[in-house]
Formats: sequence, C-alpha cells, structure tokens
Amino acid sequence: MRLLPRSLSGRLGLVLLTVLVAAQLLSAWIMLRDRGQAMYETVQSDMVARTAGIVRLLDALPAAERRSLVPLLNTPETRVALAADALAMEGGGEPAADATGRVAAALRQRLGPGREVRVSLRDESALPSGPPPGMAAMHRRHMEQMGGMAGPWAYLHGVQALARGYFIQVRLADGTWVRFERRIPEGLFDRPTRLLLTLAVLLASVVLLSLLAVRWVVRPLHRLRGAAEALGRDINRPPLAEAGPLEVAETARAFNTMQRRIRSFVEDRARILAAVSHDLKTPLTRLRLRAELLDDEALRDKVLEDLADMETMVAATLDFMRGVEAGEESRRVDLMALLETVAENAREAGGRVSLAGAVGAPVVARPTALKRCLVNLVDNAVRYGGGAEITAGEIPGAVRVVVADDGPGIPEALLEQAFEPFYRIDGSRARHTGGTGLGLGIARNIARAHGGELTVRNRDGGGLEAELVLPR
Repeated sequence: MRLLPRSLSGRLGLVLLTVLVAAQLLSAWIMLRDRGQAMYETVQSDMVARTAGIVRLLDALPAAERRSLVPLLNTPETRVALAADALAMEGGGEPAADATGRVAAALRQRLGPGREVRVSLRDESALPSGPPPGMAAMHRRHMEQMGGMAGPWAYLHGVQALARGYFIQVRLADGTWVRFERRIPEGLFDRPTRLLLTLAVLLASVVLLSLLAVRWVVRPLHRLRGAAEALGRDINRPPLAEAGPLEVAETARAFNTMQRRIRSFVEDRARILAAVSHDLKTPLTRLRLRAELLDDEALRDKVLEDLADMETMVAATLDFMRGVEAGEESRRVDLMALLETVAENAREAGGRVSLAGAVGAPVVARPTALKRCLVNLVDNAVRYGGGAEITAGEIPGAVRVVVADDGPGIPEALLEQAFEPFYRIDGSRARHTGGTGLGLGIARNIARAHGGELTVRNRDGGGLEAELVLPR
C-alpha cells in the first residue's frame, strides 16, 4: 500500500497539511493550557480572598451571631461550618503539598502569620457537621487522586494535577474552628466550544488556502505535460507562453527551444531524404531504360525487379522519415466508412478480408494518414497471414480496431522488434513477398501521432493480431 501520493501536487499538499495541522494542534494545546492555568489561578485567588474575608467577619462577631450567620454564607461552591476541633488530615504527597501549601501560605499572608490554617484536598461530598466515620480514609484516598481531576478536557486545559476542591480549616481568635469546603466551578473545565470552533475555522481556512496554493504552483507543470503530449502528435504545435514566475518562464523557454530544434532536425532530415530520392530518380530511370534494351529476357526481368524494389524502398523510407503527411489537418472521420473502403480495396486486389463491429461517433484524425495506417495493417495480414479479419469497437474514451490473420505469427521475443525500420522475421517477412520492413513502423508512427498506440501479439489459435487504439 502506498503511503505517499504519486502526484507532485498530492505530495506537496500532504507535507503542507501535515505541518499546518501539527502547528495548529500544538498552538491550540499551548493556548488552552495557558488559558486553563490562568483561569484556575484566578479562581484560586478569589477563593483565598473570600475565605479570608469570611474569617475576619466571623472573628469580629460574638458566638451567637456567628451561628446564625454561617448558614447564610453557604453558596453552591462554598460550604461553611463551625466546629470545636479541627479534623486531622493526612498529607497526599508532594503534588498535594504544593497545591495546599500555596493556598495556606496565601491565607496566612492575608490573615497574619500567627493564624493557624490547615488546608487539604477534598472531593465534592457535602461538608459534615461533625467528624463522620471514615472521614480520614476518604480524604486520604482523594488526596492520592489529586482531587479526582482526570477528565479529558482537564488534561487539555493543563490542570489535570490540580485539585477539584479544597477543605480549609482556620482557627478563629477565640479558639473556634471554621471549616470551608471550597469547590472549583465545574465550568472551568468544560469544553471550550467557542475557542475550539475558532481554531477549527482557522485551520480549515489555512488548509483551503494551502490546497489552492499547491494547485496554483503545479498548474504550469500540467500545462507543460499537455504541451509534451501534443508535441508527440504535432511537432508544429504553437509554442508555450513564456510567462509566469521565473522558473516557469525559463522552463517554457527551454521547452520551446527544444521544440524548434526537433522541428528543424526533422525538416532537415526530410529535405535531405527528399533530395536524395529526387536525385536517385534520374539514375534509376536511366538504368530502367538500359535494362529494357537487354537481349537476355531473364536478366532483363531480374534487373527490372531490382529497380522496382529500389524505388519502393526509397519511397517507403521517405514516408517513414517524413512522419507521413505531417502537414495534413485533422478533421472528423467516419471510421467505419474508412474501414469499408480499405477492406473493399483489399478485396479487389485479391485479398480475403472481413469486417465486423461498429463505431458510432466519428473520430478526429488526419484521414490520409489514418488510411495509410489501416492499409499497412491489412496488407501485412493479407500478405503474410493469407487474409485479414477486421474488428472495430468502442472502449471507454477511445476506439479500438483489431486486424488479425492466420499466419505463422512472430516469436514473442521479437514482437517489439517488428516495428523497427527494415526489420524482417525469417520465414514470415521474406524478400520475395515484396515487403520493405517499414509497414508496421509507419503504422505505429501514425497511431502515436494521433495520440494512440499500436501493438501486436500472437493469437491463441495461431496467427498475429494488431490492435490500434485511438483516443476520442
């Protein structure tokens, strides 16, 4: 299984998204931790201030008034009670000592250094009016759990090691103990919906902009790919626009230079071959005239046959090097009508040819070149296989033409070499058949010039099968 996308845009997008998501998650974690710590410290400071204020108020009142006032001081987060003695509480380890020590130090600073203050961590159980059975054990258990803070949002806020509540005991001036059960508001540790929504919108915006940026960056590569594919079909295609960023403009300039050099090379080669072909016509004509004057009829026939072979090879070579009607314009072609014409011409020449299948919509092609490609395939099948069976049909995004014969076929190791210029297979492509070894090569050049492909393979029951696929 591939872990990385195959396309450049996919890989760039994956890298950018990974970095951006990681950065956003880290930023959100830092922000929420700072937010949670700040809120917790604020609530803790308010708790210390209110506890100190209540202690001062109770210190200033007589005992009777204290008992009537204490019930009025209870709130959802605070429970207050008076007692003659303090409850004995056990320590909860170093983290608990740090948490309770800070609160106790803050209270002593507000109430005076001589004030006796005891602070321990509590759970959310109601404050008892007297020491209930098992109070010490209950406190020991919750001290070890650091107040029970284990929820996922508490961890996200960075306050998982802080107390959910405190049990505070302060001795008044007359020796009475006042007990406070202070619970940290649950809302402090709720899911920060608005903050998370803001971060999600920010992340989605950054991801969308990153994907658009990646698409914008790789768009010139898609244009370059399209130009390269079009260059294989038409060497005279319009040049690329040398615009855009510096790297893109330089690449387009290099591509256009390559196209000009290839076109110049092909044109020079075609001109040279055309000149050679033209210059050969005069000596070949003279040789033909001289051969006609020979008295020996058998010798005359052999010379004329050799001259015909030379003329055929020169013409075929010139067609192959020119790329076959490279200057012809493309237009909509009725493929079935073209196949009917090719098949009928082969039948009139004495070949056994059949045509089956159907292609509905026309194809865009260069008619003369496409006809030459089909003629070469049918002629090969008739010449070397005794007949041609043509089958046409449609496949997704393309049309398919198969030309099959019942000949000896080609060894599997030599199938690809059959497309090389002047290549013949012993026993099946011999000189006496009249072939030049260029028919399949010219046919494949025409197929590729149309953006298609030509392949050959041996049939299961014997014979050769040529498959031509042309895009819609």
